[in-house]
Amino acid sequence: MDEESRTVTERLRCEAGASREYEELVATGDPDELAEVLVSPGRPLWARELAAFRLGVAGDRRAFESLVLLLNHRDAPRCAAAAYALARLGDPRTARAAAALATNELRVAYALHPVRLLTELRAPESAPALITTLRRRLAPHDPYGKIALACVEGLGALGDARARPVLTEACGHPRLAAAAAAALARLPE
Repeated sequence: MDEESRTVTERLRCEAGASREYEELVATGDPDELAEVLVSPGRPLWARELAAFRLGVAGDRRAFESLVLLLNHRDAPRCAAAAYALARLGDPRTARAAAALATNELRVAYALHPVRLLTELRAPESAPALITTLRRRLAPHDPYGKIALACVEGLGALGDARARPVLTEACGHPRLAAAAAAALARLPE
């Protein structure tokens, strides 16, 4: 078990309390049993998250919808766990879903993990979504500086020349100037 998986299972162990169901879900090697948790009514959120996370890390696409819902959750640890699992899932729909979440202005407060996931995926949808999200964050008095910074860093990592205009504009924002200059330096001429 890697560090991220250990972190997720420990967090969910705390949520589950002294639950026999938790121990069974952690111990099972049966993907069908985990997938059943995702569609069974009345299951607690921690159980659904644990099942989706384990299936996603294993590459089982039945976890896709649940992981996308968790990627858009208000709790940052759930978003981070979902992003981690989605990056390992290998589902071609992942980049489109992450791009839709990253660019949704109604849910911008929860866009940090979709932005980071897009950077990790390096999909065709990644740079356009990050450019769009960053452009919106450059508005005066925008309160989402962490998301803007994640976009700048992501665009630098992607090295897509289409980002040059928005990164140049980001250089004029004190909280983004250094990161934007570094990102611009990584773009091809």
